[in-house]
Amino acid sequence: MNIRKLINLDIPLVLASASPRRKQLLSLLNIEFKVEAADIDEDKISEKLPEKYCVDLAFQKASKIADNLQEECIVLGADTIVVLDRQIINKPKDNGDAYRILELLSNNTHQVYTAIVLINSKTKKCISNYQVTEVTFRALDPQEIWAYIETGSPLDKAGAYGIQDDYGALFVKKINGCYYNIVGLPLEMLYTTLQQFLKDSNE
Repeated sequence: MNIRKLINLDIPLVLASASPRRKQLLSLLNIEFKVEAADIDEDKISEKLPEKYCVDLAFQKASKIADNLQEECIVLGADTIVVLDRQIINKPKDNGDAYRILELLSNNTHQVYTAIVLINSKTKKCISNYQVTEVTFRALDPQEIWAYIETGSPLDKAGAYGIQDDYGALFVKKINGCYYNIVGLPLEMLYTTLQQFLKDSNE
């Protein structure tokens, strides 16, 4: 299935992220793309509303790369956050913070937001979208929380866990919504948003 031809994508696509998970997911669409990682200081984002926070970060990532490109490309920025009781939970600062976060998520339901932003590096035309998935954790034992933290995996992940490639999946009792959204790139939303972006650009 030739996605590029199907949606008339005739210029390069650039992923503004160093995330191996997003790179792997984007590869599932069988679309050639380049990777240009954008380094953004998340602590400088003052926005508190989760949906605006993640869109803002995704936009900053995409625009930073788009501004530095010489050729016309479509730049994809994405950001994923974990939210509990409308409070944003970012990556843990250390092992103690990871334990605190996982203890909060234990026997509770939280939301995972992923935002995407597409920017044409030449025209600066852009589009944004976001998706929310509910995730319910079973009750976690302190011993298994510490065992997970000792793997080092929680420290580079929002909400201190990953569902796709490590023991974090063992904590998840159920999900309501898109699985790929939790991993970091909701593929259906990306496809339809990219399709709309290209359609609007050609009109």
